[in-house]
Amino acid sequence: VKMKSPAHRTRDIERQAGYLKREHCTPPPPRTGSDTMWFIRDSCGIVCGIITWLLVFYAEFVVVFVMLLPAKNVAYSLFNGVLFNGLAFLALASHAKAMCTDPGAVPKGNATKEFIESLQLKPGQVVYKCPKCCSIKPDRAHHCSVCKRCIKKMDHHCPWVNNCVGESNQKYFVLFTMYIALISFHALFMAAFHFVFCIEEDWAKCSNFSPPATVILLILLCFEGLLFLIFTAVMFGTQVHSICTDETGIEQLKKEERRWAKKSKWMNMKVVFGHPFSIAWLSPFATPDHGKADVYQYIV
Repeated sequence: VKMKSPAHRTRDIERQAGYLKREHCTPPPPRTGSDTMWFIRDSCGIVCGIITWLLVFYAEFVVVFVMLLPAKNVAYSLFNGVLFNGLAFLALASHAKAMCTDPGAVPKGNATKEFIESLQLKPGQVVYKCPKCCSIKPDRAHHCSVCKRCIKKMDHHCPWVNNCVGESNQKYFVLFTMYIALISFHALFMAAFHFVFCIEEDWAKCSNFSPPATVILLILLCFEGLLFLIFTAVMFGTQVHSICTDETGIEQLKKEERRWAKKSKWMNMKVVFGHPFSIAWLSPFATPDHGKADVYQYIV
């Protein structure tokens, strides 16, 4: 049961006439076929997204052409090649889904007098309006200055995926951090093994590149892998903790009062990844089916 918002709440404004005039809040234009895909046109985010893909491709190049193809053990090369490329594919697919999925944007420009009257609010019931995007602001929604929209259950805006992490794309962001951490760990393991192998053998025979080039490529890969492993592992842990406690990063930062019902950690995981538990939790191609996992449960 949804709770009526308390009248003393001052997050935004409700019934001042100036905010409800038609010229102040006009409905957004209808979506056409050309803009159905969600994509934020932010130069910093686009550059960060391109850099992410280039770094993954660099790791692919070093792993395949420097370490696996020159290896004499075919089974070792085949197993690690399939594993690394499979995880890298899932990482990039998760990144693309996190970037191009609507994170839960509130319809823009719906804070009109006509729309509010259509809600048939009870006497004393309060609705909140975002003056920046002229939208009726649901509970647990926050305005993103980069996306220029209010996002439901917004956790944070991540430039590396050029998008907000919110109600509808948090699963893909968590999978992205998990798969990047896994391929980083895998690359570090293979690089260490290759270093040991090359030190014991002739450097000229353990790579198709010259020894100096091989060393430089491996050192850069180790630096990239270690940096990404630490960053994504920490981000993965904080995201899982945020999901289990049902408190977004912004809500933790602002120490907002909790007005929603407390659910079990397992139910909170189902809200994000889908109900019931299945192998689809690990797939960036499966859209979460909430089923019985109610996204919003409020204390009456």
